[in-house]
Amino acid sequence: MTEIALALTDEHASTTRRARRQRLQDAAFRNATLFFALVVLLILGGVTVSLIDGALPALRVFGFGFATNEVWNPVTEEFGALAPIYGTLMTSIIAMAVGIPVSFGIALFITEMCPAWLKRPLGVAIELLAGIPSIIYGIWGLFVFAPFMQSTIQPFLIATVGQVPGIGNLFTGPPYGIGILTAGLILGIMVLPFITSITRDVFETVPPMVRESAYGLGATTWEVVWNVVLPYTRTGVMGGVMLGLGRALGETMAVTFVIGNAHRISSSIMAPGTTISASIANEFTEAVGDVYTASLVALGLILFLITFAVLSIAKLMLLRLQRKAGV
Repeated sequence: MTEIALALTDEHASTTRRARRQRLQDAAFRNATLFFALVVLLILGGVTVSLIDGALPALRVFGFGFATNEVWNPVTEEFGALAPIYGTLMTSIIAMAVGIPVSFGIALFITEMCPAWLKRPLGVAIELLAGIPSIIYGIWGLFVFAPFMQSTIQPFLIATVGQVPGIGNLFTGPPYGIGILTAGLILGIMVLPFITSITRDVFETVPPMVRESAYGLGATTWEVVWNVVLPYTRTGVMGGVMLGLGRALGETMAVTFVIGNAHRISSSIMAPGTTISASIANEFTEAVGDVYTASLVALGLILFLITFAVLSIAKLMLLRLQRKAGV
């Protein structure tokens, strides 16, 4: 009996030590993950504070009119962010208008209709596109794509769409080759592999039985995609689109090569323009004086706010869609 009691005591003590050790490990793991989460928030807060602090000299001089003034004149130290904001938004809109439909089409082809022997090579080719440095896109855009736009695409648009009342103003003017349209198309090519890869991956998470059930009920491929695949994967698809939009809003080198870097707003999207990131990259090393430097930092702050606002709106839209679907 004594031996049994000692054995039970030892087992109880061992169990107690094991439970204590597990509690310590859980607490250490919880504190470590909390620390990493707080580090992310601290970095975000530090970036925000740094941008606000660096932009204060310009905001004190120009106030909120900085965001509504088109003039950018380093000689007279008069700076406005309207032209870069306009260029950033327009190039991103063009990029999304090109990238989203093409990316969806490629993802649908790969997951729904692509032959088995072609699926892997096509997927690898798309992933390789994502690995090409942006400066390569810029060089290709300047020396290959821009001349093609100048000699072929832009004259065609001027002669056709440019003659349509209303929207024709967007396609008027001389065919420079470079400009907002060219930069937007380059961005559309750049965001395509990101949206395609994520969309393809989330499309493949749809259970095969769900697809087969829809096809068994007589649904067409389009009906399966629209009524089954997209509702099932809307969160992942939205995430892919937002990743592409974030890349388009913040892209620097490729845009700098082909947008023309002109601080002005034109009614034509074929005219040269600039973006926030291109303006910062072009002029930061040449900025002389506190106001000039602070104006460039203020551009960075505006880009930060635009990105934050776009992502917040996208999240709210997604929550509303989920609420309507009863998720």
